[in-house]
Amino acid sequence: MGGLFHKLRHPRRCYVVCTIPRSGSNLLTDGLHATRRAGMPKQFFLPKFETRYGAELRLDPAADYAAYVRGIVSAKTTRNEVFGFKLMSWYLDDFLSRLRETRGFGNAATDDLSLLRNAFPRLRFVHILRRHRLRQALSTARALQTGLWKVQKGKSVLREPQFDAELIEQSLREADRQETIWLDFFQRIGVDAFQVEYEKLCQDYEATIRSVLDYLQISLPRSARIGPPVTIRQADDVSRRWEERFLAERPSAYSPAHG
Repeated sequence: MGGLFHKLRHPRRCYVVCTIPRSGSNLLTDGLHATRRAGMPKQFFLPKFETRYGAELRLDPAADYAAYVRGIVSAKTTRNEVFGFKLMSWYLDDFLSRLRETRGFGNAATDDLSLLRNAFPRLRFVHILRRHRLRQALSTARALQTGLWKVQKGKSVLREPQFDAELIEQSLREADRQETIWLDFFQRIGVDAFQVEYEKLCQDYEATIRSVLDYLQISLPRSARIGPPVTIRQADDVSRRWEERFLAERPSAYSPAHG
C-alpha cells in the first residue's frame, strides 16, 4: 500500500460525495465536473453501473475488484490529479465489504477510514443533504412513479405521477433512515464531512460550487467561470399541490418546522 511516505507524497487527491436520493447530488456533481478540475464524480461503485464502466475500461470488477477500483481511479482522474466519486448510503456497507474482501487495501483489522484512504489517497468527504425533507420525499415519490431520476432537456417520463400519500410517507421515513446511516458513519470514523445544503446550492449555485472547491483545495484559473446548471429542478406546481395536500391529509406525518 506504499507506506506513510507514499500517502504523504501522493500527488492525487480524492473526494467522495456522500448522499441519498433526491438530495441534489446530480446538481452538485455536474457542477464540479463542469469545472474540469474536480474529477468526474459518478457512481462508479454502484454494482449495476460497474459492468458498464468495467467494459469501457476493459476491467472485470467480478474477477478482480481491487484492479477495477485502481483502474477507475486512474482513468477518471482529471489532469490536475483529482478523483471524485459519489456514494449512496444504501450501498455503503456493501462497498466497504467488497473493498476489504479484496485484501488490496487492508484486511479484517483495517478500520473503515484507513481502508478508504488506502484505496483513495487523501480522501475527503462532502455530504450533501436536503433540509426540507417533505419536498425531498415528494421528489422521490414522483421519480419512483415516472422513472425519471435526473431531469434534463429531452428526457421524458415513463408515466405521469399520481398523488400517493402512503408512498410519500414511506419516502419520508426512508430518507430519515438513509440519512442516519451517513451521520452514524461520520461519527464512527471520526470525520467532519463538508456539508452542502441543497437549498443553498439552488439559491446560489456558483458560490456553493466554489465553496466545495475551496474545501477540496482545488483552484480554478482566474478567467474560469461556473456555468449554469445542466440539471433541471423538478419542483413545480404539481409538487406544490402535493405538498399542500399531504400536509392537509396527514398533518402528524411531517412538521414544516423541521424542514
